[in-house]
Amino acid sequence: MSKFSFKTPDVGEGIVEVELIAWHIAVGDGITEDQPIADVMTDKANVELSSPVAGRVLRLACQVGDRVAVGAELVLFDTDLDAPSPPPAELPSAHEPPVSTVSPAAVSPAPPRTRPLASPAVRRRALDAEIELGQVPGSGPGGRISHDDLDAFLALPQAALSTARTATERIKVTGLRRLIAERLQIATRTIPHYSYVEEIDLTELEALRSHLNDNRGAHQPRLTLLPFLIQALVRALRHYPEVNATFDDQAGIVTRYAGVHVGIATHTDQGLKVPVMRHAESRTLWGNAMLLQRLTEAARDNSIGATELSGSTITISSLGRLGGIAATPVLNKPEVAIIGVNKAQQRVVVRDGQMVIRTMMNISSSFDHRIVDGHVAAAFIQAVKGLLEHPATLFIPEAG
Repeated sequence: MSKFSFKTPDVGEGIVEVELIAWHIAVGDGITEDQPIADVMTDKANVELSSPVAGRVLRLACQVGDRVAVGAELVLFDTDLDAPSPPPAELPSAHEPPVSTVSPAAVSPAPPRTRPLASPAVRRRALDAEIELGQVPGSGPGGRISHDDLDAFLALPQAALSTARTATERIKVTGLRRLIAERLQIATRTIPHYSYVEEIDLTELEALRSHLNDNRGAHQPRLTLLPFLIQALVRALRHYPEVNATFDDQAGIVTRYAGVHVGIATHTDQGLKVPVMRHAESRTLWGNAMLLQRLTEAARDNSIGATELSGSTITISSLGRLGGIAATPVLNKPEVAIIGVNKAQQRVVVRDGQMVIRTMMNISSSFDHRIVDGHVAAAFIQAVKGLLEHPATLFIPEAG
């Protein structure tokens, strides 16, 4: 038997360890050269690993969720393709217990699966509908529950759905969810947050946005509020450079940036990702809208590159229609400011002593109080407010 130990490769950018998020092979499997064998995650992106050899899997040296140092063994292969295939029990995974030698007749059948098979999207729908997935018959392989299965169950009479839900589910926090938890914990523990909420009258901007969308070119995306907000940030940050900055609290150094690199907090099935619109100051409204669409779509379908998920100098957090009235967004360390967009809606407000209906939106932003004083934060948001409430000023060149 010729053995080959496949070590965790150096995936670049100074990475010293990775997290295993998926195996594509099992002990005893025959594999070919360049066949995908595992997915790992760095602190920036997912990476698919392929086998450098053909052979048979003898041992998996770690489990999903484990952190593995670069250079540590991942898989042990038998590369002697002429040898008979050993049974998987000969060399179990490093985390598997020894295989019992009790005869099959002496053991009871395996217990049923306690966690129903379903995609994250199906699980989320079931949770929103307050449906216990264990009650839903699955029509897919191994009883996997599809959207169609869930639709069929939801179509049943209400009496069939009103059963007590007693199941529990223990989920190990791994991958992107673990990374998000660690970063937010560090940010809230080490940064004194200061939040500021202001309301903005978007009536004129919404009229302009509607007009531009109705007359856009065939290859231009529909404009949302965010490209206008990005244009406003670019203009306002020229006068408040301390807001477009990062703070290295270990070295005690603040770095201010001439370029505006806007992170866009984006919800995906894998968790929160922050694609970065580099040099937003160098593009037009339409140029930023097209880049925004491309990056958020790439983040959601997991095709975004690692370099597009780092390097932001200020972040926008928007929940769209779910934005609520106000929020207290957590800073994207080491940045010193994050801009939170709330829901735009029509409200009755007083203008010149008269009650009128206007399209209003609150903007909720947080700042690192060690670097950005309250007065500066408030003045900066007021500058953004003025630009959005008078959108023509977004396109008028500034003097000097």
